[in-house]
Order: sequence, then C-alpha cells, then structure tokens
Amino acid sequence: MNKLLSALALPLAPALLLPAPLVLADEQVLREELHYVGLLATALNHRSIGETTKGAAWSNAGTLVVGGHLSELFHAELRAGGGLSEGTVDGELELDIDYFASWYIGLHYPVTSYANVYGQFGFSHISGDAELTAKGLARQADPDDASPYADLESKYPDSEFSVSWIIGADVQVFDNAYLVLEGGRLFKDTGTGANTFQFSSGVRYEF
Repeated sequence: MNKLLSALALPLAPALLLPAPLVLADEQVLREELHYVGLLATALNHRSIGETTKGAAWSNAGTLVVGGHLSELFHAELRAGGGLSEGTVDGELELDIDYFASWYIGLHYPVTSYANVYGQFGFSHISGDAELTAKGLARQADPDDASPYADLESKYPDSEFSVSWIIGADVQVFDNAYLVLEGGRLFKDTGTGANTFQFSSGVRYEF
C-alpha cells in the first residue's frame, strides 16, 4: 500500500516544491463557470471478496473526467472508466471491471494560491465479471476442497449501482492545468459485500 501511495504521489512532488510565483500568476484565477477535462490512471483495490475468505486483489483502469465549476467552491462532474488489467484473488478468482460510469457533486477549497483540496460524493454504475482461474477450477473439481470463490463466478459486481466518494488534491502547474492525486470508494457490492476502492493520479485542464 505504501508503495502504491508513493507512486501516485510522485507526479505531484515537483509541483509542490515549486515556489508559488512559478506556478501561478500573482492573482488567483477565478474558477467559477469554468469547465474541465481530465485523464487519470486509476488503481482499483478490491476488498472483502468471498463470504468467509475476505480476499483482496488489485487491478488497473483508465478514467476520463468531464465537469464544471458551479461556483468558486462547488463543482459537478461525470466520469467514465474502463479496466486495463484484471485482478486475481488468491490465484483462484479473476476479477475484470469492463467499465464504470460515475456522477459526482463536490466541494473544493484552496489551501494556497495554487493548490486545492476537494471532496465529492455521487453514484456509480459498474459492469464486470468474475471467473475462476485454472487453479480455482482444479480446486472446485475436488468435492473435499471446493474453491470458496465458486459462488462468485458470474457478473461482478452483483449490484450494478453504488454510492461513491472521493477525496483529493490538485496543484496548478501552469495556466489552468493541474496535477491531481485522489482516493476513495468506487463501489460497495450489496450482493456480495465486496468493496472496491479507487486511487488515481493524472492531469486536469480547465477552460
């Protein structure tokens, strides 16, 4: 986990070390009524997989963000993402998020003239599937040692809609361009109890 957070924080480090005059002009740019687009690399942490085993796995996705500032403090956005790699739980179950789509409304607050923190809350639609690996199938064939993930082999997650939330920070590196670092929950599967958390870093441009 520490290695992941270090990797996600790396893109922000140079901007945080820059003095404010190199990052932003003397007067803060008003963000009200600006729109924005962003592209993020997203790591998905799947947790509590299986009723008894509570397994975990990591997978990767790409996320496109489109939004707008409703005021100097509030924003709303849409996100669309697709899986880039699959996650494997205990070598027995393979999780694949095909795509997800999210809607958020959020609050952002400037901590300096060139950096902001924000939090947002919304809803997501997720589509994916889960399949037993060769190891899982071999274990399932043994009636005395059945795979604990056999019941999860189907659509994943079992519920298609979930509440989502994100907290994050952005740093302005030049006019209207920001580096972003954030984390939060993408979905909680009410059918199986599984949770998937999202950790992203990338760029956002406002216009």
